[in-house]
Amino acid sequence: MILVYSVGMDLAAIPSPVELIELPATQIALAELVLLAVAGGLLGAFVVLRRLAFFSHAVGTATFPGLVVADATGFSATVAGLCVAVGYAGGVERASHTGRAPGDTATGLLLVAALAGGIILASDVFESGAAVDRLLFGTAIGLDGGDLALSGVAALLAVAGTVLLGRAWTAGGFDSVSAPLLGVPARRADLLLLLLVALSAVAALPAVGALLVTSIFVVPAAVARLFTRDMRGLLLWSMAVAAAQGTLGLYLSIWLDVPPGPAVAVLGAGVYALCATGIGARSRLPGAEAA
Repeated sequence: MILVYSVGMDLAAIPSPVELIELPATQIALAELVLLAVAGGLLGAFVVLRRLAFFSHAVGTATFPGLVVADATGFSATVAGLCVAVGYAGGVERASHTGRAPGDTATGLLLVAALAGGIILASDVFESGAAVDRLLFGTAIGLDGGDLALSGVAALLAVAGTVLLGRAWTAGGFDSVSAPLLGVPARRADLLLLLLVALSAVAALPAVGALLVTSIFVVPAAVARLFTRDMRGLLLWSMAVAAAQGTLGLYLSIWLDVPPGPAVAVLGAGVYALCATGIGARSRLPGAEAA
């Protein structure tokens, strides 16, 4: 379809945004991406602040073995992915705080183990089907009420976590050593942040895919951080950018007949590149000393 449009198809035959939004499947996909924008925007602000971008990517990718087992056994892919993601988050947190491995090292080692296990299961034990491919790369068209419900829960928990633990997450981001001295339950707050990111990553699997959850959690917050200096602004602009990115990416994916995950990711990366290289963008980067 991309080639058909590019070689001179009548522009009148190309669906307009209004026509696309009238389709029930598009409306469900749009609602899904808006809910993910709330969860991804709020949590993504802390992901960027706490330098957890690698973890947010890894926790989605690490669900691969759970998706393979679920597809082969008929078990719920959402439940299987959630179990793996939660276990992965707990393993990273424990390894980081016991001193056995720094955060990025623990994230990388556990990711390699998860991918290796998934490959062995997919090639030697089970035969992975189309369902695994869809969850790896995303397909926003074809979502159902269960997907919306999980994304709604993730959004609500992200809001609740921001209200109740936002101070702890922010303090830990700027000064993780002194945060406990301020009465902030740093380790418990860190674990809850990782668990909420894991839950939201699993909620994002049907829409953007396990390999591209970073487009929800990192890119919008990274763009917002170029232009705002306070935490409140970072949270609000992260959600706004995520919603705009998801909406436009969804339209482009339908129009160009490509999976929504790559469309959202490429769009977000392009926007960030333009903003970061714009005149004065670097001078407006807040908290450069904490980056």
